[in-house]
Amino acid sequence: MTFPVVGMVGGGQLARMTHEAGIPLGIRFKLLSDTPQDSAAQVVSDVVIGDYRDLDTLREFARGCDVITFDHEHVPTEHLRALEADGIPVRPGPDALVHAQDKGVMRAKLDAIGVPCPRHRIVSDPQDVAAFAAEGDGFPVVLKTVRGGYDGKGVWVVDSVEEAADPFKAGVPVLAEEKVDFLRELAANVVRSPHGQAVAYPVVESRQVNGVCDTVIAPAPGLDEGLAVRASEMALNIAKELDVVGHLAVELFQTRDGRILVNELAMRPHNSGHWSMDGAVTSQFANHVRAVLDLPLGDPRPRAGWTVMVNVLGGDYPDMYSAYLHCMARDPQLKIHMYGKDVKPGRKVGHVNTYGDDLDDVLERARHAAGYLRGTITE
Repeated sequence: MTFPVVGMVGGGQLARMTHEAGIPLGIRFKLLSDTPQDSAAQVVSDVVIGDYRDLDTLREFARGCDVITFDHEHVPTEHLRALEADGIPVRPGPDALVHAQDKGVMRAKLDAIGVPCPRHRIVSDPQDVAAFAAEGDGFPVVLKTVRGGYDGKGVWVVDSVEEAADPFKAGVPVLAEEKVDFLRELAANVVRSPHGQAVAYPVVESRQVNGVCDTVIAPAPGLDEGLAVRASEMALNIAKELDVVGHLAVELFQTRDGRILVNELAMRPHNSGHWSMDGAVTSQFANHVRAVLDLPLGDPRPRAGWTVMVNVLGGDYPDMYSAYLHCMARDPQLKIHMYGKDVKPGRKVGHVNTYGDDLDDVLERARHAAGYLRGTITE
């Protein structure tokens, strides 16, 4: 029996964990990575080192692959169309992925299908930003470069026309959005297969620190059932309307007046779904593999009342392995996932998952473990 080969563009931790999910199924992976030291390149046996922005490199990489998928959204759209023209299945396809690559395209499409979003428009210069602000409640205004931003990069919150100059220096279009007065951030994660089967994970709460995801709680505590259903239905509808194949993360604002607004889209496994590795019957990574291969999707239901993920960021103590003894002895149920990255201050180098029936206990265990691994907690 010949098992399929999944071509993964991008060598980060998402590719590493997707590869891990394919191992029990006997799925083979081929990786296009920037360097041999990248997170996934350390564990995948078939690695090509090359530039994903070069079409010839992509075409050569795609030879022998049954399907191409991604751990980031940065491959040029026209290159993906060329791969499809060569007969290579690309999942998600370029017509879908462009909505995660270009925030302007994404906002226009969501408007067209009636999905609620923050007030927004493309702006041309700082004076146009001031005009946009005046059309609403004034400053502050959120400015985003339409391509290339992630983890708070490419995003500015400006309080005046003078502060609005920096985003335009990148030479790409800039999207202006109202600064939403939100209660908290949520995420609705769904997976869809080529023939239209789709599953939805519980809506989660995502807590950010300095623009980077810090903590995810599954399910979102205290979320009205009707609002949770609406968020899941919205994410499933977006996946259908955009013809997404694979995992789709819909980042949401829950406003203080009871609405949910779409903030961002990601068409790949997502930080807000890492809890599912240990907290769901089928993880986001396993379901992404199933989806891109058009296999029946797995059960997304949670295994426990609560699951908490906390990201492990690099600090001043690079020897995280020495912290395992304390963390594992203190909490035998703790799940540690490290990415094989060099420890640098503020860099995501891993995450921990905890689960149980008492949310306060689960939160405390996850925060303690992540803090001890980082070195900010020493007892």
